[in-house]
Amino acid sequence: MSDTVCAVVVTHRRPDELAKSLEAVSAQTRTPDHLIVVDNDDDPRVGELVAGQPIPTTYIGSRRNLGGAGGFALGMLQALALGSEWVWLADDDGRPADSEVLGALLACVVKHGLAAVSPMVCDMNDPGRLAFPLRRGLVWRRRVEELRTDASDDLLPGIASFFNGALFSAATLEAIGVPDLRLFVRGDETELHRRLVRSGLPFGTCLNAVYLHPQGGDEFKPILGGRMHTQYPDDAAKRFFTYRNRGYLQSQPGMRKLVFQEWVRFGWYFLVSRRDPAGFIEWIRLRRMGRKEKFGRPALGDGKKT
Repeated sequence: MSDTVCAVVVTHRRPDELAKSLEAVSAQTRTPDHLIVVDNDDDPRVGELVAGQPIPTTYIGSRRNLGGAGGFALGMLQALALGSEWVWLADDDGRPADSEVLGALLACVVKHGLAAVSPMVCDMNDPGRLAFPLRRGLVWRRRVEELRTDASDDLLPGIASFFNGALFSAATLEAIGVPDLRLFVRGDETELHRRLVRSGLPFGTCLNAVYLHPQGGDEFKPILGGRMHTQYPDDAAKRFFTYRNRGYLQSQPGMRKLVFQEWVRFGWYFLVSRRDPAGFIEWIRLRRMGRKEKFGRPALGDGKKT
């Protein structure tokens, strides 16, 4: 494909991890035409790292931490302003597994006529394991081999992980928009997924491409013998954004059908599994904040991008 590709990476105080990410992005066989790095810490050392890449770059140092949502929104808009036809998203603590990832994604969108596609996101320490569990029907999948139902399959339609190696066409972003700054972190990717689903545009996960990321599945706690899961981050700031933003998301069209299931799952987890009524009350409070669109940073920390 001759269409231009702009890679967008968001970072916050992870220079060592960022260096590895940029090295892998710049070393793709199908090299990105431009690289944009949004630094939520405005660190001159990061600016120097970006300037040293072997491809054309734009460094955006933000003096205000915009979170993942604001950082990606800013980077995506900059990519569109540069005239890029494709926008490839990456985070600072993950990286493409090999030099063929971007090429495989581009081939997949052509073969299947997709508006957006993501690679499989796998555990950096165990690439055969998914970094985040995926649900197909009523079953949660945690291993790469569980995603393939046929050896010839190369696409998992209707499922994608957007901020870890996903590729969007410019026309798709014009149709669905960019992440919502108000969400800051947690749920911003889900909100973009919601919009893409409602748009009716085709998307999916390319099973021939892998993006490596630290394991994030430990937050998902099994209940009812593993038939259902709830999300419980150990960090209080992460819980704040996770539960508040879920409250907002599930008040939106396309996600309201999940409300009853949400109450069952979290009620069981807090009251039966954890025996933590105070935690359940806090979950209700944060969820209510989201439904009322009471956005802002928590008093318990700076809510830094994680």
